[in-house]
Amino acid sequence: MDKEIKKYNINKIVEFYMSVLEHEWIIVIDAVHAHDIEKLCIDVGISSMSTVKIVPMNLYSDTIKKLEASK
Repeated sequence: MDKEIKKYNINKIVEFYMSVLEHEWIIVIDAVHAHDIEKLCIDVGISSMSTVKIVPMNLYSDTIKKLEASK
C-alpha cells in the first residue's frame, strides 16, 4: 500500500488495525477525497477479498470549533 498511495491524493496511512477473527480491517487514512481511497482499495486488491466501507471523518476538536463559530 505504501507504494500505491503516491498515485493518489493520500497523505498517509495513519493507523492500521486488523481483527483476524472477524476478517475486518480498519485503516485510518489521511486523504483529500474518499474516491482516492476507493481507488487505492481496488488497486491493492483489498476490495476483491473484503467489504470496503469508507467513512469520512473529522477531528472532534475541529468539529467543535466549527460548531462554536457558527453560533
